[in-house]
Amino acid sequence: MNKKLLYAVMFMTIALGLSSCKENYSNGEKVGNLIEFTRKGVIWDSWEGRLNLTQTGMNTSGAPFSFSFDNDRTDQDSLIHLLYQAQVEGWKVKLKYHEVWGLKNIFTNRGETNYFVDDVTVLDKDFANVAKRLNSTSQQGRVVDTIYVVLDKSELKRQR
Repeated sequence: MNKKLLYAVMFMTIALGLSSCKENYSNGEKVGNLIEFTRKGVIWDSWEGRLNLTQTGMNTSGAPFSFSFDNDRTDQDSLIHLLYQAQVEGWKVKLKYHEVWGLKNIFTNRGETNYFVDDVTVLDKDFANVAKRLNSTSQQGRVVDTIYVVLDKSELKRQR
């Protein structure tokens, strides 16, 4: 009786574990510039990247967002090429991704992370090229940088 109960519990655990796997556990978008984009792996080679997230044009101080390209898909060559170019040129990009959960990537055969890129959009090709923006012929006013001025009242009193 004990062996039958043990087998039943093992079967139920395996069935529950396999049935709770989800391909689209979560979906989202992240905006930033690439700080790493490489092809790596020991057994399965995959494209891996890290995105330095931005918020209203400024870099955030949080941890970078790590992502992968799904090895099970063969239609992502153009996205890989676009991200490689974005890294070289310093472009600001938006990544659409989905997260898998459960045993969908248990052996990391699809990628090192559980976040897989679905689409890439280039938002700003001059994001990292401040010199080019300063030398542009555009007559529009824009904020290039913020300067903080601190006034020391005791210094002002001494100058009088």
